[in-house]
Amino acid sequence: MFPWQAFLTYIIIVAATPGPNNIMSMNNAAQKGFRKAMPFNFGIFTGFIIVLILCTIFSSLLFALIPRVQLPMQVLGAAYMLYLAVKPFLPSKGGEIKNANGSFMIGLVLQFINPKFYLYAITAISSFILPWYTEIPMLAFFIFLLAFVGFFFTVCWSFCGSLFTKIFNKHGRIINIVMALLLVYTAVSLFL
Repeated sequence: MFPWQAFLTYIIIVAATPGPNNIMSMNNAAQKGFRKAMPFNFGIFTGFIIVLILCTIFSSLLFALIPRVQLPMQVLGAAYMLYLAVKPFLPSKGGEIKNANGSFMIGLVLQFINPKFYLYAITAISSFILPWYTEIPMLAFFIFLLAFVGFFFTVCWSFCGSLFTKIFNKHGRIINIVMALLLVYTAVSLFL
């Protein structure tokens, strides 16, 4: 049976936590307003779909050509989740995105250089989806689901703007601990 609980836990946590898309969406909305930030978010959504299709093709070909790659991909996926679990507790290097400069094309192009999204996509596809489904209609369903969840959270970050910043500043430690524990659970569940 498909591990829906672990899968949904993983995609929601990764899509909801700060990253280039969410930070830029929040900053765009804070500087330009929610409606004027939407073209950037639609660019992200379009980029999500394109990159997810490419990652699905890559992972499917890899699984078809080298069937024994499934376990190493699951191990890499679990290692990435564990890294995400401890990352909030590591010293920050700074360099967060401060200036809002968002258009549809910038949102689209950002997905091709966004390492968080590549790791999110490849981990979700190779660790959760491909071990269970290889049919094109199901893969298309999961591509849309992953893209929609990511889009939903970028819009949430746009809509809430500075509200998320205040929440993370006030309750960041508790939020990070809960998210870390959920990611550890998700990584372990890949092997259960």
